[in-house]
Amino acid sequence: MPSSDPLSPEIPVKTVLLVDDHPIMRHGLAQLVRMENGLDVCGEAGCAREGLDMIEQLKPDLAIVDLTLPDKNGLELVKDICAMCPGTQILVLSMHDEALYAERALRAGARGYLMKEIAAESLITAVRKVLGGGIFVSEAVATRMMEQATGGRGRHGTAGIESLTDRELEVLEMIGTGKATKNIAQQMGISTRTVEAHRAHIKQKLGLTDGGALVRYAVQWVEQQSGV
Repeated sequence: MPSSDPLSPEIPVKTVLLVDDHPIMRHGLAQLVRMENGLDVCGEAGCAREGLDMIEQLKPDLAIVDLTLPDKNGLELVKDICAMCPGTQILVLSMHDEALYAERALRAGARGYLMKEIAAESLITAVRKVLGGGIFVSEAVATRMMEQATGGRGRHGTAGIESLTDRELEVLEMIGTGKATKNIAQQMGISTRTVEAHRAHIKQKLGLTDGGALVRYAVQWVEQQSGV
C-alpha cells in the first residue's frame, strides 16, 4: 500500500516470475512472495517454453525455476534465460539433492539454489539475497565450494554420478522414468546416435556393464531422488 506521506519515497517493487509445473506449489510460492513489501509476482508458468515467453515479455527482476519441467530440463532453461534476458536473476527451487545439483545450477547461471523442503522458511531470505546481488546456497554447499576453491576436498577424484555432465545427467533421469532412446532424442532435440553416445559415456563413468544395468541404476536413482 502506498504511503500516506507524499514526501516519503516509494519502495521500488521487484518483480518475480515463477516457473513450476505444479499449480499448488506456484500458488504457495506466490502467496509467500506477495506477503513481502517490495516484492510482487508478475507471472506464473507451468513449463519452460511458457516461462521463456513470459520472461522475454515481462523481463522480471527474478525468475524462480524448478529443475523438473515437462518440456525441458531446468538447467538448460537457466542457460536459456541467461542468454535471452541477462538482467533477470535466477533462483533454482528444486526437490533434487543439492549436493548434486546446486553447483551445476550456479555454473549454468543461477544465483541461488533452494531445496523445496525448506522453501517455506527460507524462500524470502533467498529471494532477497539474490536480488541484492548475492548468491544463496546452503551452508553445506558453500563449505564444499570453498574447499574446492582452496584445493581441499571436492573435485579431486570425482567419480560416479557426480562425474556426469549436465546432459548425461538429464539422459540418466529420462532413462529412469522409462523413456526410450527415440523419445529422449525427441525431447532433448538431439539425434538418437547422440543419445546412444551419452548412454555409453554414462555406463563407462558409472562402471555399468550393459544396458540392463544402466536402466536398473537409473530407475533406482530416480526413485531415490523422488523419495519413493
